[in-house]
Amino acid sequence: MSSTMDFDDATSRMVDQIYASPDVAATRQAVYRAIAPRAGEHFLDLGSGPGYLAVDLARSAGPAGSCTGVDLSATMIRLAGEKATGIDTLDLHHADITALPFDDARFDAVTALQTLAYVPDLDAALGEIARVLRPGGRAVILDTDFDGVVWQARDRARMRRILDAYDSHVVWPDLPRILPARLQAAGLVLSRCEVVPFLNLGFHPNSFSVGFSRVVGAYVVRNGIAQEEVDAWVAEQQALDQAGEFFFSMLRFLFHVTKPAP
Repeated sequence: MSSTMDFDDATSRMVDQIYASPDVAATRQAVYRAIAPRAGEHFLDLGSGPGYLAVDLARSAGPAGSCTGVDLSATMIRLAGEKATGIDTLDLHHADITALPFDDARFDAVTALQTLAYVPDLDAALGEIARVLRPGGRAVILDTDFDGVVWQARDRARMRRILDAYDSHVVWPDLPRILPARLQAAGLVLSRCEVVPFLNLGFHPNSFSVGFSRVVGAYVVRNGIAQEEVDAWVAEQQALDQAGEFFFSMLRFLFHVTKPAP
């Protein structure tokens, strides 16, 4: 198993709703701009999830190119397939990103949006990215440092318990801090890194923070936090919103990577 998160049907559909929100769409556009797709190229989207980015890349590739989406969750593959109807240049694979079923130097560009933090064998995953990229090819990796979550709470001890419990959903909650050295060890070159923030000043239904709170709550209840505590936490967030005191911010980091040409 190459992931620490069980994306069952319920979790996958919650993630799909979050990915459809304007906040995450803006993050996805940052990745899309960074990879700068060109017609005729062949893309690989690792951890393609519900398929939003993979569909965009497949459309940009045009009839002479392609996008291949890879995910370990069969439910995610199914959700992506629902969005891919009529797009012949998108191919979806249920596969482990530490052992990709593709030839060496197969792809012009690789994307991994909020994926690598879930992979216990990070070095194997980076090695596979290096292997399947053509010489001179590029990759864009985006992930979160969960210590960078800033979330207003009246009961700060409860907030800390919930966020600490949620940290276990990834094996690398501090991935951005360790990634540069790991990229170098894999033979990849980091050319640039930029910050992609989330900022919500309201707890409205179409915000990232509301969808994220649902995913967090469902996970921590399965991992030792009482449902009553989660319910009280969500109620507090709603009260903060009504009082004009709500604040949520989280930092994601976008890495521009290349594979050196001989």
